[in-house]
Amino acid sequence: MAATDINTMKDMARWDPDSRDRLRQAAIDLYGERGFENTTVAEIAKRAGLTERTFFRHFADKREVLFSGSETLQERLVRTVVEAPASLAPLDAVALGLEAIGEVLPERAETSRRRQTIITANAELRERELIKLASLSEALAGALRGRGVEAAAAGLLAEVGIAVFKTAFGRWIAEGEERDFAQVARESIGELKMLTGRVP
Repeated sequence: MAATDINTMKDMARWDPDSRDRLRQAAIDLYGERGFENTTVAEIAKRAGLTERTFFRHFADKREVLFSGSETLQERLVRTVVEAPASLAPLDAVALGLEAIGEVLPERAETSRRRQTIITANAELRERELIKLASLSEALAGALRGRGVEAAAAGLLAEVGIAVFKTAFGRWIAEGEERDFAQVARESIGELKMLTGRVP
């Protein structure tokens, strides 16, 4: 085989459209087997059959493998709340946004369950998750202010919305849960409405 053919094959592997998913899966597998702290980028790339250079083309560091997709999730949440019918109450607009998140979750419930176990076991990753959730809450509050909700109320409702998201996410990844995220989020919002005296 000519050297040019070999180089072409290497280029194809480097630009494999599935490389991001392969790296994510390899990382989650290795973090589960060895622990986050004991896994290197080189090992993740090797497990995925890719190079370290390819890894860093997709992720800033080995932590971001676990949080990639959060920007897409935030964008969908905010856009859904902003575009919700003006006649909807703010909480109902948030409910629509939470349901829409289910359409862009980057992985299945089983993989998300494994990912969450890894995050929970590591203080650095728990801190990173809190930062991501705070950013999500801030973006949601901005979307609510854009709908005319007063700033303090928007901030409060955004925090409530993120609390519902966390509750729904925890239920969605629980062993034995077979419903999709949107259904679980809808149920969680319904419970909130009942607790606050609103009819779902």
